[in-house]
Order: sequence, then structure tokens, then C-alpha cells
Amino acid sequence: MPQALHRFLASAVLLLCCLLGWPSQAWAGVADAPGSQLEVSLITYGPGETYWERFGHDAIELRDSVSGEAVSFNYGVFDFDERGFLLNFARGRMNYLMDAAPSDVDQHYYVDVGRSVTRQRLAFTPAQAADLRDFLLWNLRPENVRYRYDYYADNCATRVRDALDKALGGALREQLKARAGSMTFRQQTARLMSQQAWLMLILDLGLGPYADQPLNAWQESFLPMVLQTSLRQVKVPDGQGGMRPLVMDEQVMSPNRLIPPPDSAPDLRLPLALAGLVFAALLVLARYYAPTVYALLGSLYLVLAGFVGFALLVLWTLTTHHSAWANANLLLFNPLAFLLLRAVWRSRRGVAASRFVDGLIVLQLLAVLAAILMHLLPGVVQQNQPWLLFALPCWFALAWCLRWHRPAQIGGH
Repeated sequence: MPQALHRFLASAVLLLCCLLGWPSQAWAGVADAPGSQLEVSLITYGPGETYWERFGHDAIELRDSVSGEAVSFNYGVFDFDERGFLLNFARGRMNYLMDAAPSDVDQHYYVDVGRSVTRQRLAFTPAQAADLRDFLLWNLRPENVRYRYDYYADNCATRVRDALDKALGGALREQLKARAGSMTFRQQTARLMSQQAWLMLILDLGLGPYADQPLNAWQESFLPMVLQTSLRQVKVPDGQGGMRPLVMDEQVMSPNRLIPPPDSAPDLRLPLALAGLVFAALLVLARYYAPTVYALLGSLYLVLAGFVGFALLVLWTLTTHHSAWANANLLLFNPLAFLLLRAVWRSRRGVAASRFVDGLIVLQLLAVLAAILMHLLPGVVQQNQPWLLFALPCWFALAWCLRWHRPAQIGGH
């Protein structure tokens, strides 16, 4: 995200100017204005087309009502050129940066690419607005600007939420925690990624029970659009013993021109169940009529199952991606599948399975059975029924093909 990094560098220079007392047109009003002149707004940007933009984005805007100066603060900057970026990304140790820029500059990109831009002006007292401004400037200092990113628990939206909540004295957290969320992490992820079906399936396969826990509105506001909606229900003291809405007014600065994500997550059970049945049928038919095709199909399934299992093990044991830990899909796809590859090619020639292969088949079928029984136990969290429905017919068909051999034909004259 080079543009964001450039804005970050520019904002660091502007902050230095403020701290040293040098004049700066972009910062003078916001940095020096009394709280009574500061307007606080939440700017929410709708989802984009690229996969890392599908969750949307947001920023806190501070505007000096006298000078008209407006600055947007956000927490969504990362640097591809950072040393070890790809390794840190794989290990779940991504470093993100806070950024600040004049609001018109910050919003220009989103308007150009067709993403919606919405401003919610918030009912902050002068003291709360000044506290928020001071915290954001403190957070923008080089020693405070980085944070360890987490997809669901500590991202660009939760940082904005937490900054607002801190200035409001915890009122936001208190009210949002008291309300139930509408979806789980898994459902929101599938909903927003549904336009990239391949990526949606990979993420769904890799998410463990953490992604299926019931959420409250505070947790679900890891999404900018959910935070935007949730703020409409929040009330704050009006200074006269009563309460008033936190959102004073809401304005669509630029409408969405992209295909919006669906309102609910797609149900993957039927598509994956049908895919599993079709693959199983092809495997059995090929075993009868095209042994080489059968061996290729069986090998493809086993290689993919083995690599998926290996990846799930690595995510669980060697990374901090806690949303992928303890994934029950390891019972369905695991590295033991690699050990059956030789048996598939031997079976196409009618060679009976060895005791070792028999043991692996029984072990894998028991693992599938265990995965099914887990859903009958109380307190089971992970919702991986689509992958159960896909893997069950595939493993049973493969087990039958490995055990079946064509009976010897009786010779003629």
C-alpha cells in the first residue's frame, strides 16, 4: 500500500512541525484548536474489489470548525517492503501503522475507485474532543505508531473503535457489549469474501472454532460497516441529566458504485456436499472403467488432503493465527493422506491393499466418524459441516476403491 505509506511519512513530518511549533497549514487548526472548535466524525469506507479491501475501512476525522482544517486518522497502513514482511505475515506477526492525512486527500482514493464514503458526526463534548485529539497525536509519534495486527481482535476498525471509546470514558464498550452480534467471524468472513469464491473456501477451511464463537456487537465491530451501524444505537449524556444519540447526523459523501456484498453468508453445505458426491461417483466409475484416471483422481485428492492437513498443522503449532488453531478439519484432511498415494497406483493394477494400508484406511474413517460425532456433543463450537459433507463420500469412495479388486477371469479354451 505505497500511497498509504507515503501519507504516513507526510503525516510524521506534519506532526514534527506541530511539536516544534513550526507553521503547517494542514495541521495548525486541528492540532492547536480548543476542544470547543473540534468536530469529531467517523468516516466509513465501503468494501473494495481487491481481497484485502473486502472488509472495508474507516477513519476518525477531526475538523476545526473555525479554520475548516480537517484531518483523518486511520490505522490501516502496512508496508510490503518491510523487512521480513511475508514471513511475518505467514506467522501472524504483522505490523501495521497509524496514518494521518488531510481528509480530502484521504478520501480521494475511495471516491475514485467507487467505494462509498460516509461521515457520521459524533456528539463529543469539548473535553472529549480535545482528549481524543491529544491521544491521536500521541499515537502518531514514531515510538507509538506501530501495532501488532490481528484480523478479528486488533485491526484498523477496532483501533478506531477503541480510540473513540477511550475518549467517551468507556460508554461505547459498555453499550455494545450489552447487545448480541448478528453473525460470527466465520459468517462475516464468508459474506464479504463471497465474490472471490476460491478465497472464501480457503478461509472457511482454515478457520477453527475461534471463528464460530457467538459475538456481541462490540466484538463484531471489528468490521467498519458494523461499527458504523452500531454507533446509531449508542447514547451519551447530554449534559442536562438526559441522554442523546452519539450520532448527531450522517451524510453519504460518495455513494457506492461497486457490487455490494450480500447481507448474509452463503450456505456452503449443499454445494460442497454435491461436489463430494460427484467426485466420489467419478472415482468409483473410473476405478471400473479407467484405472489410470482413477489413480490420477485419487492422487489429486490425497495430495490436496495432505497439503491442507500440513498447512492446518503449521497454522496451529507454528503461528499466532489463533483463529486457525484446533481446527477440526484436521480429522478430515491430514498429512497421513500422503502415505496412501502408492497404494492408489498399486490398486489400479488389482494389487490388494497391505495391512499397513488397511490400518491407514480404518484410521482415516474413524477420524471422519469422530468429526461427525463431535457435532452431536454439547458445547461443540466449530461449524465445519460443509467440509464434513464433502469429505465423507470422498473418503468412503476412496476406501472402497483401495479395497476392491477385479475378480480373476476364468480362462477359456
